[in-house]
Amino acid sequence: MKDWFESLEPALEYVLKSQEPEKTARFLEKLVVRLRDQGIKIPHVVSTPYINTIPVEKQPDYPGDWQTEVRIKSYIRWNAMAMVVNANRLHDGLGGHISTFASSATLYEVAFNHFFRARQGEFPGDIVYFQGHASPGVYARAFLERRLDENHLQNFRQELSKGGGLSSYPHPFLMPNFWQFPTVSMGLGPIMSIYQARFNRYLRARGIIKGEEPKVWCFIGDGETDEPETLGSITLGSRENLDNLVWVINCNLQRLDGPVRGNGKIIQELESLFNGAGWNVVKLIWGSDWDELLSRDKTGLLIKRMGEVVDGDYQKYSVEPGSYTRKHFFGKYPELLQLVNHLTDEQIRKLLRGGHDTRKVYTAYKAAMDHKGTPTVILAKTVKGYGLGEAGEGRNITHGQKKLNEKELREFRARFGIPISDEEVVETPFYRPELNSKETKYLLERRKKLGGFLPARIVTAPKLEVPKADFFAELLKGGSSASTTMAFGRLLGRLLSNKAIGRQIVPIIPDEARTFGLDALFKEVGIYAHKGQLYEPVDKESLLYYNETKDGQILEEGITEAGSMADFIAAGTAYATHSVNMIPFYIYYSMFGFQRIGDLMWLAGDIKAKGFLLGATSGRTTLNGEGLQHQDGHSLLIASSIPTLYTYDLAFGYELATVIADGLHRMYEEGEEIFYYLTLYNEKYLMPPMPEGVREGILKGLYKFKSGPEKLKHKVNIFGSGPIINEALKAQTILAEKYGVSADVWSATNYKWLRNDALNTERWNMLHPTETPKQSYIETLLEKEKGPFIAVSDNMKIVPDQIAPWVPGGLTTLGTDGFGRSDTRENLRRFFEVDAEMIVIATLNALATKGALEKKIVEKAIKDLNVDPEKVHPVIL
Repeated sequence: MKDWFESLEPALEYVLKSQEPEKTARFLEKLVVRLRDQGIKIPHVVSTPYINTIPVEKQPDYPGDWQTEVRIKSYIRWNAMAMVVNANRLHDGLGGHISTFASSATLYEVAFNHFFRARQGEFPGDIVYFQGHASPGVYARAFLERRLDENHLQNFRQELSKGGGLSSYPHPFLMPNFWQFPTVSMGLGPIMSIYQARFNRYLRARGIIKGEEPKVWCFIGDGETDEPETLGSITLGSRENLDNLVWVINCNLQRLDGPVRGNGKIIQELESLFNGAGWNVVKLIWGSDWDELLSRDKTGLLIKRMGEVVDGDYQKYSVEPGSYTRKHFFGKYPELLQLVNHLTDEQIRKLLRGGHDTRKVYTAYKAAMDHKGTPTVILAKTVKGYGLGEAGEGRNITHGQKKLNEKELREFRARFGIPISDEEVVETPFYRPELNSKETKYLLERRKKLGGFLPARIVTAPKLEVPKADFFAELLKGGSSASTTMAFGRLLGRLLSNKAIGRQIVPIIPDEARTFGLDALFKEVGIYAHKGQLYEPVDKESLLYYNETKDGQILEEGITEAGSMADFIAAGTAYATHSVNMIPFYIYYSMFGFQRIGDLMWLAGDIKAKGFLLGATSGRTTLNGEGLQHQDGHSLLIASSIPTLYTYDLAFGYELATVIADGLHRMYEEGEEIFYYLTLYNEKYLMPPMPEGVREGILKGLYKFKSGPEKLKHKVNIFGSGPIINEALKAQTILAEKYGVSADVWSATNYKWLRNDALNTERWNMLHPTETPKQSYIETLLEKEKGPFIAVSDNMKIVPDQIAPWVPGGLTTLGTDGFGRSDTRENLRRFFEVDAEMIVIATLNALATKGALEKKIVEKAIKDLNVDPEKVHPVIL
């Protein structure tokens, strides 16, 4: 090795002395690659000099009319700005963002003109996650394309205006024919894009989609990379060889309040992260104006200086005159001052950053398109608020900038050459060139060549033929001892084998299949792995071994609820992105659903995802041993906040079958853009057969399960949910045998639906005061029932409390408020006061409160049932 190095040393010395610094760096990079190719272990370099990854000599010719494109981009800049300014001039406080799109306009326009492919024939179109705060620019382009009119732009952030308006950010729920992906909750677009790219490969591997593969583009802010969802799953991209994925990170160096990394360099930091994660990294830092300076620098001082300066200083240079940059950037080294002696201060001020240079952006995008084997990230350096001048270019306040004065408007118009008169400019009119203008013809021709317009959400997926009632007969007839989790496992297995829809089902499991008893599916349908199984699993000899296959159906994500939910969203929106209905069943540890990734679940409603969320190991006392961090008694409450989510707390196998059958029908035959959340429990008990005539009650949220004995003195009603209905049934027996109280036990499956139905009825009556009042389902159902009403579940009391205003005489609720504990179910149910004995006491107390029996009977029952009246209250006040 020593002799080898000594023979190489003269050549290295020659290169170091005779070549330009930039070329020397590239020579050494190539040398390292060659050495690795020969099997020599060379330490990986995760950070490279602070220059463009692609040298000027590797730049391809620009394929378009870049001057026309610059004019189009200028018009879009003006209209995006005018949209926000006009909205806030008329209605102060509406908000909106100018600066994000101002910094990223070139990044978007090059893509729109040369790379973004729209849906055409069998090709689904490229999938683009637009940065949420840049939405005014996307609207402004759609205005030039004649997809939106001036009224739309005038009503930006005024969606309730006559004729409709534009949503603040990308929201498919609000603009279902336009936006595809909600992205403004930062971090969610990036993680969704990774799993979407992988889901595209999953569909291809299973033969569900074919043909040309779309690219997945995701536009991200550099400040957004602080969100754990942004960077937390990037290794999946390289592990899965997702070369169908391109990230464009707009490194304008600023977040809302100040610099992203004022004392450091965000581009260098991100380069190290992505190189370490195995991505193809393309740094796009300097515009073409710097090429000549770099080529003339024979000392390496310019590259050195570029690397020395921290982002806080680069931000300062963007707001100061060229003389400041001359002194503070170039002035550190006399040689660098000489390098720019031929430039005026104004020329120095106008030295472009790479993300504003059309040709440099095109070069980076083409490299991303051509790259094979791994995803690509483009780190594009820009100036936040570019073009806003003193109104906010590069300044800390620019993110919130929403107004420009007359002087600033005139400067903006002059800088970008907008053909608006002095008299008009103060009114900030929108500008759109004529249909027969060169700019409009060019813009429309480019989009025609790329297949059409985007963003566009187009739903053409054919409906599915879902199983009929007889398919679910096994669960409907009951007769065996099982938990609802076990019942779901049996049902899922049957659905997977169904000839009509089995192939469309996507089981999603975050490393808990064995916990949920679903490991039998490993062998039956396999776990998707793009490389197959390159090893022999340790449990290969067992019946339920871990079976990875290239066309596996299960998405087994490991311990990542966020990644699994991104899978659910990709599968649940395949009807819109790929024109194919897929049916995701995402089963997870209940506590780590809404509480951990509620933002993604809210987004699932906005994006109109379909499918089933299954919160297994639900219930604060039913999951008995795990304790405080695992026992879930509040997911139903959080779930109730999502308008398009149907939430069910189910006790029996037949209820589960009824709800899933109805969900399949509504989502995949009727085409409703809704989704479902079902609780699943791990307590085994005898599953009864489905009583006659209860289907409507199961779906609407409440039905009478078992009537109490007749001819007893007192009458009450007990609503039970999930496994706690068994405690209600025990209480029914105690009440009848010891206290002469006949209790009807009801199964309460969906308090959210009951509440919403009652609210809708109440609203209709309020707005139609002279018409015959309507009755809600719950009012109709309970109007003839006698006695007090008691509700009990393994969830917080506020879950059944949702219907209290419409229950005759009010509602007494028992629930599991407070932190969980590790103990037996029996002890936990006594602690949280939801066991049979506590239900009896609550029922007797309700009767006593109404004067139906003496309070000393309640006191005696407390003693007889061995309940400590001084026991610890589970709720901390």
